[in-house]
Amino acid sequence: MGLRTQLQALLAAAPSSDPAAGLGDEWWTWGQIRGIAESVDDLCDRLGLTEGARVGLLLQNRPEFVGLLIGVLMSGRCVTTFNPLQPPARLSADIVKNAPPVVIGLRNVVGVPEVRAAIEAHGVAVVAEPDGRLDSGPAVPGTEEGYAPGTAVEMLTSGTTGPPKRVRLGYAQFDSAFAAQGSGGVPRFTKSVGIVSAPMVHSGGLWHVISTVLSGRRLVLLERFRVADWVAAVERYRPKFVSLVPAALQLVVDADVPKESLSSLKAITSGTAACPPELIDTFVDKYGIRVLATYGATEFAGAIAAWTYADHEKWYDAKRGSVGRPFKGVRVRATAAETGEPRPPGEVGRLQVRSAQTGGRWTTTSDLGRIDEDGFLFITGRADAAILRGGFKVHPDKVEQVLQSHPAVRAAAVAGIADQRLGQVPVAVVELADGAAVTPAELLQACRVELTPYEIPVAVEIVDRLPRTPSMKISRAEVAAMFEEGPDRGVS
Repeated sequence: MGLRTQLQALLAAAPSSDPAAGLGDEWWTWGQIRGIAESVDDLCDRLGLTEGARVGLLLQNRPEFVGLLIGVLMSGRCVTTFNPLQPPARLSADIVKNAPPVVIGLRNVVGVPEVRAAIEAHGVAVVAEPDGRLDSGPAVPGTEEGYAPGTAVEMLTSGTTGPPKRVRLGYAQFDSAFAAQGSGGVPRFTKSVGIVSAPMVHSGGLWHVISTVLSGRRLVLLERFRVADWVAAVERYRPKFVSLVPAALQLVVDADVPKESLSSLKAITSGTAACPPELIDTFVDKYGIRVLATYGATEFAGAIAAWTYADHEKWYDAKRGSVGRPFKGVRVRATAAETGEPRPPGEVGRLQVRSAQTGGRWTTTSDLGRIDEDGFLFITGRADAAILRGGFKVHPDKVEQVLQSHPAVRAAAVAGIADQRLGQVPVAVVELADGAAVTPAELLQACRVELTPYEIPVAVEIVDRLPRTPSMKISRAEVAAMFEEGPDRGVS
């Protein structure tokens, strides 16, 4: 079955009175999810929005948005995601730029005059009420020109190395992605849960919601990741498997969560950003829970490689640092930057992927990596993050690893900023471990021991918290902006 057919069959078979999606103590039943899904389909029909038309969703981790997401997707229309956590001016500019014919959100967002004006400049503003009703305004929807038929989701990338850009993910890509992971047919509805702490407006959170729904499990939604809330959900619902981004894993370790609180967990999958092997080792040693790294990208509509539990038991000690092996039907190769020719096993190159999710074509990613003789994939950095300093390439990941090896440093981020003489130079910000003390000068000295002169940052700044995207990835774009906005280039 394709995604649309699966969602239609799922809602038809779902037991109406059983709980489906919960936030805190508030639970929506499958009947309520079905009701709001059908309501958004009816609304779009009344507005004359046919298959392929865009429906803007101001996505929040709440039960009503699970129903709205299902309703738009099973109707064959396109979900255009907007982040309601942005400041109103930035959100309004995003809406005006994309001009969807209808935008749906909660009253406290849609009701902001600036936001409503941005929506109604081109389309209809719709409030999703707490009881599941959709309250649409009087405006007439705009015409849809230039949208791509067959697009399921139009969403922003995370914007870790530059301004976020919108990508279009087709229904065919989602069909292939879920098929690769064994999803298909009408699920067996269970009382087991999937805990979703990643924002639905990001590809990781949206994927987790859809995959949990398709599996027939209940959704436990967290509006945002907080250690105490997440631990309380694990203790209450006792899942065997959960998903956490690396930054959240680190927060769990730093909070010294008692081992017995996580005793139900067998494994944690971790994606979105690279998960440091040291963090995985620490987590496994502390809790005895395997951390299964995954690799994917927004453009692939999901993961394309991952550790399985069986592989992790057999291979992890020998393949430490890998993100696992590509899924069935997915091919990955490392290629030479100069010629595009495939590199031999074990040699680093720019990664290319070919699968049904890429339309059967080799697609060049922004990632650098290698594939060993046993098929395990290792990510070594990003090609688009490289800093060209006076003709020499500086890879931020390498500099970050050196900074993070200092016992006082919890996390570090390195970015390039413009330099009149050298073109670009690296700068760094660091977040210290609790109770730790170190000076920027001491961190620079540590860099001098491990790095070549051109790799050493021209400035280091200590901050309370590293800038992160909604998906908790470090934002190198914001790191660069911190230095570009200031007059100093020295050590701070």
